[in-house]
Amino acid sequence: MEDQLITYGGQAVIEGVMMRGRTSLAIAMRDPSGQIITHTEELGGIYKSPLAKIPFLRGLILLWDALGLGMKALTISANTQTGEDEKIEGPMLYLTLGFSIIIGLTLFLLVPAGIGYLSEQFLKLTTWLGNLIEGLVRLLFLIVYIWAVGFMPDIRRVFGYHGAEHKTINAFEAGSELNPEKVSAYSLQHPRCGTAFLLTVALFSVLVFALLGPLSSLWWRMGSRILLIPVIAGISYEYIRWTSRHLDSSFVRALIRPNLALQMLTTREPDLKMLEVAITAFQTMRQAEEIGKLQQNN
Repeated sequence: MEDQLITYGGQAVIEGVMMRGRTSLAIAMRDPSGQIITHTEELGGIYKSPLAKIPFLRGLILLWDALGLGMKALTISANTQTGEDEKIEGPMLYLTLGFSIIIGLTLFLLVPAGIGYLSEQFLKLTTWLGNLIEGLVRLLFLIVYIWAVGFMPDIRRVFGYHGAEHKTINAFEAGSELNPEKVSAYSLQHPRCGTAFLLTVALFSVLVFALLGPLSSLWWRMGSRILLIPVIAGISYEYIRWTSRHLDSSFVRALIRPNLALQMLTTREPDLKMLEVAITAFQTMRQAEEIGKLQQNN
C-alpha cells in the first residue's frame, strides 16, 4: 500500500480526469456528444531514472507533473471539446503555455518578492519580517486566485472533476469497489493533492528565502526566487510524502489540516457522471500498466 500511496495520482481536466500510475497515464473525457473517450500513453524516462529515487531531487518529478503532464492533459481535453479548426497546437500551443508560465511566475513569485523587498526598504524591516510579508502575500494571492476562479462555471465543473478524482483514489486506497454509487461516499480531500503541494511550497518558501539573508538588490531577490524553485519543490515533496505515510499520527493529521482545508476551494461534489469518468480514467490507467507488464515479461 505504501507504493500505491506514493504512486497513484491524478488531475482534473476539461470535462475529464487524468490518472497517473507508475508507468502509464490515462485521460478519460466526455466529448460534446456525451460519450467517454480515453487517451493513454507511457510515462517518460524521467519516472524510471535514478532521479526518481533520490530524496529531495525526486520532487522535481512532481514539479514536472504540474507543468508538463498537467499542461499536456489540459490541452488534450480542451481539443476534445473543440472542432478540428479550433484545436490548440503547434506554435500557438507553446506560446500559450509559455505565456501562462510567465504570468504564474510573475504573480506568485516576482510580485510578492518585490512587495517584500520594498517593505524592508521603506518600513526599515528586518530581512526575516520582509520574507514573512513576502510569504503571506504569496499565500494570499494563491488563496484569492483559487477562490475567484472558482466562480467561473467552467472552472466549477473542473473542480467537480477534481472532487471525482479524489474520491476515486480514496475509494481505491480503501479497497472499495469502484462504481459511482460507492465511490461517491468517499472524501473530497486527499493529502497528496496538488493543491496541498502548492500550499506547502508557499509555506516552505518563507523558511528557505529567510535563510538567504539580505540580498543586495531587488533583481537578486527576484532571481533567487526563480532559481530556488527546484529546492523548495524538493523539500515540499518530501514533506508531503512523509505526512502521507504517517496519517495514523494525530500530530501529522493536525499538520495537514491547512492543506485539506484549502482543497475545499478546489473541489466540488461531483455528480455520478463525473465519477464515472474518473473511474474510467483510473481503470484505463491500471489496464495500460498491466498490459505493459505483460509485454515486458514476454
